[in-house]
Amino acid sequence: MNTKEEILNILIRNNGYVSGEEISESLHISRTAVWKVINTLRNGGYAIESVTNRGYKLVSCPDRITPEEIALGLKTKLLANEIYCYDLIDSTNEEAKRKALAGAPDGSLFVTEQQSGGKGRLGRSWTSPAGQGLWFTILLRSSLLPSQVASITLLAGLAVCRAVRKATGCAAMIKWPNDIVIGSKKICGILTEMAAEMDRIEYVAVGIGVNVNNENFPEELSAKATSLRLESGSFVRRVPLLQEILLEFETVLNDYPLHPESLLNEYKTQCVSLNRRVGFTRANQKMTGVAEDISPSGELIVRSDDGVLYPVYSGEVTVQGIYGE
Repeated sequence: MNTKEEILNILIRNNGYVSGEEISESLHISRTAVWKVINTLRNGGYAIESVTNRGYKLVSCPDRITPEEIALGLKTKLLANEIYCYDLIDSTNEEAKRKALAGAPDGSLFVTEQQSGGKGRLGRSWTSPAGQGLWFTILLRSSLLPSQVASITLLAGLAVCRAVRKATGCAAMIKWPNDIVIGSKKICGILTEMAAEMDRIEYVAVGIGVNVNNENFPEELSAKATSLRLESGSFVRRVPLLQEILLEFETVLNDYPLHPESLLNEYKTQCVSLNRRVGFTRANQKMTGVAEDISPSGELIVRSDDGVLYPVYSGEVTVQGIYGE
């Protein structure tokens, strides 16, 4: 924890005023250094009162995503051990891949206020307006085999679903393999990319985009997308939600080698795709059927209208009643 994080931590822990002398003594820095950090925090949007002979008092925190805010109270041991924050970037997944090639460590977090080139699955663009959502990527240097990466995608979806339910009370569900929905509309998409050889993974970039405080969407998305603010009726602070997602993701990553069946069963209970009519593509042919199960390796098992069971590995799967289907 750097000096800025330490001073912010002290201000948050104290409900009232804390003297500059007390801060300087506890951190072994000068009063001038304390004053400079306080001004830096103010410039970053923190409302801090100062009263002679009483000291400093934190009045409010901005809903801005900073390394200091993320690190403060974060309960993970690995995820977000390195934090990279940006105001604007092309894509957190692209930045994670660039930094991975430069040696960024396992667990690195890349988060931005806005993306100019956010992307979703199947080459689609992802709208990432400034200050309204969580747009981030977690870099993993996993010991899994390339064939097992689908498990990471499912685990990420389960982690987001858990975190959203805990943080907001909204009844988040998973649309296979990696969209999070509330009702019939999408609040979150997950894009997993990797660099691998035949027998090992160099890195996995797990990109997650959550619509948090969006109050409106472009016309082409309004029938398909929603946000936690719209669904809960309340403003949602983004950093606590991010911290909850990181903790849940680390938890399921650690639990998966020990309890794969338990986590898969939990995923199934949260999966809105199961026992619903779905549309999918097989050998360039559009087909329909009922989604009956999810395999241990992550495929959606669909019984087609002619009674044949098909494992669906990837691609677009439509679910009746979801996203207007």
